[in-house]
Amino acid sequence: MAMLELLSSHACHGGEQRIYRHDSQTIGLPMRFSIYLPPQALQANANVPALFYLAGLTCTEETFPVKAGAQRFAAQHGIALIAPDTSPRGAGVPGESAAWDFGVGAGFYVDATQQPWAQHYRMYSYVRDELRETVLANLPVDGARLGIFGHSMGGHGALMLALRNPEIYRSVSAFAPIAAPTRCPWGEKAFSGYLGADREAWKQYDASELVAQASRKFAEGILVDQGLADQFLAEQLNPDVFEAACQAAGQPLTLRRHAGYDHGYYFISTFIEDHLAHHAKVLLG
Repeated sequence: MAMLELLSSHACHGGEQRIYRHDSQTIGLPMRFSIYLPPQALQANANVPALFYLAGLTCTEETFPVKAGAQRFAAQHGIALIAPDTSPRGAGVPGESAAWDFGVGAGFYVDATQQPWAQHYRMYSYVRDELRETVLANLPVDGARLGIFGHSMGGHGALMLALRNPEIYRSVSAFAPIAAPTRCPWGEKAFSGYLGADREAWKQYDASELVAQASRKFAEGILVDQGLADQFLAEQLNPDVFEAACQAAGQPLTLRRHAGYDHGYYFISTFIEDHLAHHAKVLLG
């Protein structure tokens, strides 16, 4: 297991907001992640439940802890918050920084199969396996009480990872997720680039396709919040498709639509308390 290098630590709501770097074997490059350890993890030296947060396009491991305002509620519930970066950095793939919605900052939480991306762009395995195992081996987190949530591209990642791995993630929620990526321009661009032309292969990363074949239901429900003033809603996000898929599969879903709210972190920070409470009910229940 790679050693963790502590890059920063700040006192926050009685706990600590930290950023670590480690050499990732899965990615083949150094990776960073942030973790908020609530006071319960520091005072009692006890393993606490944790939420993995997957950020959206162009974000880093710092975006969520700086902008979402989640630490206050994580401290109240005694839950750790873990946020990885959104892609490899410094892979040296030609053109990897040419577009904001593909390449650097846009890993889409898939394991790429196409060259030149396949060597380093393995965010699915990184998040599900290596990051989780690294955190559990080095930090006071309870591996039996994990949830996952995210925003936009990361909302896609959270829904997809949870539906494929319900034995790992006990709770799941999302803000404005790319809910049917095989049916929107962002997803088509990313999946064709990372996975190739076979659209059947794309479906393993599409939450709206996966919900019908999930090995178990999230009985406590999936929570999704969507702003109705979101500039990407009509073309990219497809919450209605995911809603219909959940209904057909008998998967409980709470899809809340909010007038006036857009795609950004003002929206997320408004409803973050509800998401922490949703996960706490499952992880602490």
